[in-house]
Amino acid sequence: MDLFQYDFMIRALLGALIIGLAAPALGIYLVQRRLSLIGDGIGHVALTGVGVGLLLNQSPVLSAVVVAAVGAVGVELIRERGRTSGDLALALLFYGGIAGGVVLVSLSNDASSNSLMQYLFGSLITTSPQDVTVIAVLGAAVLIAMLAFRPALFAVCNDEEYARVSGLPVRALNLLMAVTTAVTVTIAMRTVGLLLVSALMVIPVAAAQQVTRGFRSTMAAAMAIGLVAAGAGVVVSAEADTPPGATTVILALAAFVAITVGAAGLRLVRRRAQPPREVEPPDVVLQEAGVR
Repeated sequence: MDLFQYDFMIRALLGALIIGLAAPALGIYLVQRRLSLIGDGIGHVALTGVGVGLLLNQSPVLSAVVVAAVGAVGVELIRERGRTSGDLALALLFYGGIAGGVVLVSLSNDASSNSLMQYLFGSLITTSPQDVTVIAVLGAAVLIAMLAFRPALFAVCNDEEYARVSGLPVRALNLLMAVTTAVTVTIAMRTVGLLLVSALMVIPVAAAQQVTRGFRSTMAAAMAIGLVAAGAGVVVSAEADTPPGATTVILALAAFVAITVGAAGLRLVRRRAQPPREVEPPDVVLQEAGVR
């Protein structure tokens, strides 16, 4: 039976492919800044936005985008100006976000556990046409921003002080990354869920780093891996009747393991294929003590 004869499967595939491209495009900057887990913290804040949307009978995706963006900007400002360290601010984001989300969801009309689980672990088959439109618009905005500002964002992620001395608007670029991270997290919650969203931003990048060297090639390879993993995750989950978010993450992890093992094997083969280097005789030979 052709599963893609149903409209909801087509919407699920489109949403997954958009996230598969946008998430690694942003994730490479987060990995460069060693902020791989920030998606989890913002995901917890996005849960509060979901609760606000359900409570007000509005689109949970849009309300999650707004709340997560405010939370991400707040954490960035606290990290930059306040006395609270970045990891402590992220911890506050974790706890406050998930607590507020659970309370607000419980107060909404749709207070069932299923309504909460579909945002925590993803539920592509319930994606509405409005959700697909929001995902497409916001995903395209994230992708364009990451590609258009690539040189400046790379400079900030690699050495923030050097970027500031060079005259780059470091604060504006940091806020751009915070907002785009919040947007990516919230639109990806339909694909992999808020609890697994960081995986789709980090694992394709980690896999691409095993076989690439330059930043541009790593970004392109990560986006390709994310696209394939997201699309295959939808197809495999539909055929095997498994959760699409978890299936996508498992396929991405499988790609990481396969690429890592393959790259290591290729390096070993090349090393053995190279002829042994001839050791040149030393110019000066020192006699051992006691030898005349």
